[in-house]
Parts: sequence; structure tokens; C-alpha cells
Amino acid sequence: MYVKQLSSGDLIADRRADYAKMLAEGGDHRGAAELMAQALEIAPDWAAGWFRLADYEEKSGRKMAAIEALGRTLRLSPEDIFGASLKLALLGAAETPQQPPSSYVERLFDDYAERFDQALVEKLDYSVPEKLAALIGRMPSQRFRHVTDLGCGTGLFGERIRHCADFLEGFDLSVNMLAKAEAKGVYDRLGQADLSLPPERSGLFRDPAREPADIVSAADVLMYLGNLESVFLIIDRLLAPAGLFAFSVEDAATQVGFVLRPSLRYAHSEPYVASLCAEHGLSLVAVERTIIRMDAGLPVSGILFLARKDA
Repeated sequence: MYVKQLSSGDLIADRRADYAKMLAEGGDHRGAAELMAQALEIAPDWAAGWFRLADYEEKSGRKMAAIEALGRTLRLSPEDIFGASLKLALLGAAETPQQPPSSYVERLFDDYAERFDQALVEKLDYSVPEKLAALIGRMPSQRFRHVTDLGCGTGLFGERIRHCADFLEGFDLSVNMLAKAEAKGVYDRLGQADLSLPPERSGLFRDPAREPADIVSAADVLMYLGNLESVFLIIDRLLAPAGLFAFSVEDAATQVGFVLRPSLRYAHSEPYVASLCAEHGLSLVAVERTIIRMDAGLPVSGILFLARKDA
């Protein structure tokens, strides 16, 4: 996870934090934690600093100290832009959230936007847009009147579906991602939306006269959500009868609904997704297991789905 290292506002505290970071990068997490604690004695209200201390404490094996630092982070930053609540859940100090904090996801991708395409495609071998487009390409119809790309990011999937879409719109939580997508000139319409919220609050239905979509996509989006009920309510309202929903999840490889992973992303099980499809009037057309990207040098297993809304 990339988090912009915000300044404490104190030059001496920042300098000690910089030294702590150097120690951590060299593998001395205990030393990094000690220096970071000194920085926080100078700047005790520095939320980003407490979050960094929690990371160093966890990596040095001091779980309770990490939990304490995360709790301090949340008290100083209750909107949870750092995802401290997710880390607390992974450390067993809190229940797994049904959804990550929207402020955390928005900040994560705002920070990531500038290097998103290069990092995913060139370094992480990201392939979901191509693979979802290939699934759609197997369908009899090769022309679509209206396509809605949820979590469009910088437009990687949009670039691959543009040639067969009469009208293409994209939505994302991150304004920086939307700016990158707009610069590519791929979409006919772009807007900000939050898929973790109920449909009427998501930002997707500001225009009551909006036309239903022939295809709705969510490429590598649902792993930033836990409970997917709100997403499927949104899909039900977006899709035209017989419309297609093309999406991916990280494979939980279990029978349970969803799990939170150390990456702070969620993985979902095939039975959970299939049950949501059935509950919301979607028939599965294709299910394909595949490697969706690399992470820390290891392949991440995912599942691609193509579902059709009942006519």
C-alpha cells in the first residue's frame, strides 16, 4: 500500500522520522520504531506518524504496541484515511469491516494515480482489462449501445471496450484517477461515485433519466469492497434487461463470503458471488479462474465473471 508521508509540521520530528524510515528500509524495524517514537514525542498529534510507528512495531514483532499505535491513529484521524481499522482487524483487535473506509480508498488511488498505469501493467503484469474484454468478445453481439465502467481508474478497461461501445461512461471514487481517464479521451462521460453506498447515495443516479446499460464492468474493483450487496443493488438499477455484468474478484479459495487479506484488499468466494447473482436476477454466462496480477513477486489468483440480467 502506498501512503503519502505527510509532514508532522516539525522539522526535528520529520528528520527523525526520515532516519526511522531509513532504518526500516534496511531491515531494522525495532530501531525504526524507537526513532519514530522519539519523533512522536515531539509531534504527538501526527496521525500519519502513529500509523508509520504501527507498521514498524508490527514488523518488529510487537503486536500490542502496533495495536496501540493504530488506535492512536484512529483517534487522531477518525475518517481513517490510512485504513487503520483494516489493520486492526488483521491484527485481531477488531471485527473485519464490511467495507473499507471510503476516505482510505479515495486517498489510496488519488496518491496512486500518477504512476498507476506503469505500476500495474509494466511491473505487476496486470491483465484483468484484457481478459474481461476477451470474455465479452465471445458473446454473439459485438456492438453495445451503452457501456458503464465502474471503478474505471485511468481507463484501462475503457480503452479495450471503446471500439465496440456507442456510448461509454466511467465512474470512480478518485478524482485524480478520473483526471487521468479524461486526459485519454476515451470516455463520453465521467463522474465520481462510491460503490460502497446504497444506490441513491452512490452518485451514479444523479440523472433520473439516465439510460440503462448494455454492459456494466467492474475490473479489479470489488477487492476494495467487502460486502457486495450494495454493488449488486447498483447493478440491478444500471443494467438493461439481458444486459451483461463483467467483473473480477480476488479468489478467496474458500466457501466463505469474503476475507480481508494482509494487502488490505478483500477476496471473495465463488459461491458468495454466485449467490448474489442469483438473488439479484443475474445468470452466470462465464466463470474463469486466472492470475490477475503479481504482488510482492507472487501471483494473485482471481475469478472473472460474466453474468446476464434476466429479461
